[in-house]
Amino acid sequence: MTLGALLEWVSIQWRKATAAPEPHTSVVPLHQPKAAPAEYQSLCTYLDRRYASTVVLTFEQMEALLGFALPERAHTERDWWTGAAFMDRHTDAWVAAGRTAMPNLLARTVAFERLP
Repeated sequence: MTLGALLEWVSIQWRKATAAPEPHTSVVPLHQPKAAPAEYQSLCTYLDRRYASTVVLTFEQMEALLGFALPERAHTERDWWTGAAFMDRHTDAWVAAGRTAMPNLLARTVAFERLP
């Protein structure tokens, strides 16, 4: 090996050893909440990503999140929110986010409490 070839080889090895590392390109997925009905997934995701122990939303705010009006029963029946009389798939939206729902029908709000 000639001196020129040796110097070139050393130069190449030195550049490899001192080169900046490649940026880390793997993507870490965000936490995904458990399954909720597709039509209520936006509410589930919203509640899941709130850090507060209690999130209070008005009916209007929920309807804006969902993109549709809440059913009439949601406005008039506490059990629609609490599931005390029946379990329906809409309750999966907050259960999947690890929350319970406490409605105030007169104020048209719901407090979603994080489960311990």
